[in-house]
Amino acid sequence: MANSSTLKEKTAKGLLWGAMNSTLMQVLNAVIGVVLLWYLDPGDYGMIAVLAIYSAIAANLQDSGFISALINKRDATHQDLNAVFWFNILVSALIYVVLWFCAPLIADYNGEPQLVPLSRYAFLGFFCASFSITPRTILMKALRVKEQAICNIVALIISGAVAIIMAANKMAYWSIATQSIVYVSIVSIGSWYYSKWRPSLHITFRPIKEMFGFSCKILITGIFNNINKFAFESTMGSFYPKDSIGAYSQANKWNQMGSQTILGMVQSVAQPMFVQVGDDRERQQRVFRKMLRFTALVSFPLMFGFSLVASEFIGIIAPSKWLTAIPFLQVLCVGGAFFPLAALYSNFIISRGKSDIYMWNTIAQSVVILANLFAVQYFHLNWFGFSGIQLMVINYVVIIALWMFVWHYFVWREIRLSLTSALLDVVPFCLVAIFAIVATYFATAAISNLYLLLASRILMVAVIYIGVLWMLKAEILRECISYIRKK
Repeated sequence: MANSSTLKEKTAKGLLWGAMNSTLMQVLNAVIGVVLLWYLDPGDYGMIAVLAIYSAIAANLQDSGFISALINKRDATHQDLNAVFWFNILVSALIYVVLWFCAPLIADYNGEPQLVPLSRYAFLGFFCASFSITPRTILMKALRVKEQAICNIVALIISGAVAIIMAANKMAYWSIATQSIVYVSIVSIGSWYYSKWRPSLHITFRPIKEMFGFSCKILITGIFNNINKFAFESTMGSFYPKDSIGAYSQANKWNQMGSQTILGMVQSVAQPMFVQVGDDRERQQRVFRKMLRFTALVSFPLMFGFSLVASEFIGIIAPSKWLTAIPFLQVLCVGGAFFPLAALYSNFIISRGKSDIYMWNTIAQSVVILANLFAVQYFHLNWFGFSGIQLMVINYVVIIALWMFVWHYFVWREIRLSLTSALLDVVPFCLVAIFAIVATYFATAAISNLYLLLASRILMVAVIYIGVLWMLKAEILRECISYIRKK
């Protein structure tokens, strides 16, 4: 019982610090992003967007799934940590050399000669990040979310200031690339400081061989996750102008900032917590369902609400050259509501040591998404008046939402959690959020002032959503309010 109380307290503290970290990070990101929007053009973001998939896949190869492997290993030793550290450094250096020579090919594919020096500079970011992988893993494994939050916030403030100064001095897309490099470098320094861990020169890669069976599946899955995430930007480079890519990229950035607020809370504790729960099926169901209700409680009103105010939000924070991002943001935010739920499911699958299921399920999802993408482009589909790029995004969101049923099937196989139980945990929050959104939309439709409209819609959605759940006596809402009051 003591262990159960300790885990519950750790989880609650982790969620609280995760919420504070995610919220403050997204607020700071929003402020920095808004300032940069006034200095930079969609084309500047388009230049960086077409490089994103290369950096992301390089980061997957750099990590090689060993973060999840170390977290999943209950008795990880210094030898394990040391092996992963040196392996990450060597692999990162090798990948950077390969990408250096591939830079002209990337530039030719996208028809942008400037991508040669830009890519060689931007790719330095993932190499700098390799030094932080082991220290960050130590902090994550110990559920030290507070220290991770401090590292992230300090890094974001400093890197954001550097980017703004560079953008103000007309350094265009170089400012975005530099922001990323500065950010990961400061996170590395902070992680080393808080973890107190230091590598040794007594190196053996035997632990790498032992963990590789698990980690390689996480690696492959991570690569396909990033193909899902950046497929649009990477393929659009040869089909659409950089301004369109930049508008989509910026809309996706704002969408991810919203979903990352919830993801940061969930992922900071989910996998370590599930590992500590053990093999008691009843307890596993109880813990998973509570996390599922909490995630749904937060995710649906935040992301559906963001979709509602997308037009006012972009209209207020950005110059008119960014208005083309509004339709993308409205659709992406609907899909963004399901990302935290999918992350919860996938973290549970990983915690059970079923990295092969996680891998094949993600690959299957990637194949379906890529098939949709290429079908729309190849056949020049244009349904219901939507352009090709808009149709791709709508189909993408539908696939993400429906794929939740596939994720649930694998959780059911592990702990026999019925689909009915999961729907009862999730659907009420979804329906209440939709009701709050629809009611707010019609109640505020006559307001013409953008600032008043934005403020009234946010306030009204929050009041209606919380009020309805309170009247319905939603237990998870009452528990959250009670915990916050005590703290």
